Amino acid sequence: MIGKISFASAIVPLFAATVIAAGVSDGLKSNQPIKIKSNELFTDTAGRTATFVGKVAARQGDMTIYADRLVIKYSEKERDVDAVEASGNVRVIQGDRQAAAGHAVYDNKAGKIVFDGSPKVYQGNNVVSGRVITYFVEEQRSVVTGGGDGAEGRVEAEIHPRGKGKDGNPKP
Repeated sequence: MIGKISFASAIVPLFAATVIAAGVSDGLKSNQPIKIKSNELFTDTAGRTATFVGKVAARQGDMTIYADRLVIKYSEKERDVDAVEASGNVRVIQGDRQAAAGHAVYDNKAGKIVFDGSPKVYQGNNVVSGRVITYFVEEQRSVVTGGGDGAEGRVEAEIHPRGKGKDGNPKP
């Protein structure tokens, strides 16, 4: 059985930050520089790609994306970004928000970011996980999809009321 949950209030800021960090959405693009570090960089002008490999860290402002590999695909026209694909130990961190997955793809034309490979999104003590987490950038909405039978195939969300700790008691 496939389960779905819209959890925009916790996921929207994180994924919007992801798009800003990748520098791929004109509506969300920050004027801060993007700094990318990796062990290697491969560029392919004919293939219109830039591939960062090995301990990749892409930082813009207070947000950082970590991955084993980051591939940026450009369009033929004006070298706009078509897609950004992060794979292997993908983590996105900004303040108390964090996303983790095995793989993530931002599709500029479709206006969505898809996290798969055991994706989880954290904000403070709140956690959402599923088989696939999709964020629709323009609509500022998200869908978390589970798949298969059993506990591992279901969507899970743990939400703590504001001002409460994991045990449900007020924070000191």
